Amino acid sequence: MRMYLSSYRFGRRASALTYAGGRALIVMNALDEYERRMLSWDREVDDLAQLGYRSEELDLRDYWRSPAGPLHRRLDNVDLIWVVGGNAFVLARAATAAGLAAALTESSNLTYAGYSAGACLTSIDLRGIDRMDDQNSCPPAYSMDMPAHTLRLTSTRVVPHAGSEEADVAAAHLRMRKLEFFELADGEDVFLDT
Repeated sequence: MRMYLSSYRFGRRASALTYAGGRALIVMNALDEYERRMLSWDREVDDLAQLGYRSEELDLRDYWRSPAGPLHRRLDNVDLIWVVGGNAFVLARAATAAGLAAALTESSNLTYAGYSAGACLTSIDLRGIDRMDDQNSCPPAYSMDMPAHTLRLTSTRVVPHAGSEEADVAAAHLRMRKLEFFELADGEDVFLDT
């Protein structure tokens, strides 16, 4: 699977995602703890439209406690999944409950793209990110019993917003424990293949 990860929105390499007539799904679940979770929706749609995509929302809550098939079929019909920032633990709970990791393994032609929490979700785990996001956030319909597993699309960890005070604390925490990670500052982005 091809992955595009950034710290905040699109970086300088984003033009490589251009796909005239492309179809995208936008995952906003990292913002579920906020009453106005869709506040940035138009901006996300416009950013993707500039790269040639028509977008729809993929609300992972619609796939909780359902068989993996419907989500896999939904992913089969798109070219890109765009996972926005917010709280990485809320996003990981939503993704785990929906079975997103399993659905993605059957969607090898899909490009996974995400920023901030959306980039963190690809990590091997969320260690260090608890220094940046509230791991106890529990929006309506969520439960603290819901596991917050990552997609494990990389064998390392992503720390976004490098240079900010919170990111520096997260990076120091990981270095002290000799855990592998890489940092992305706002404006930086990277392409990875799994």
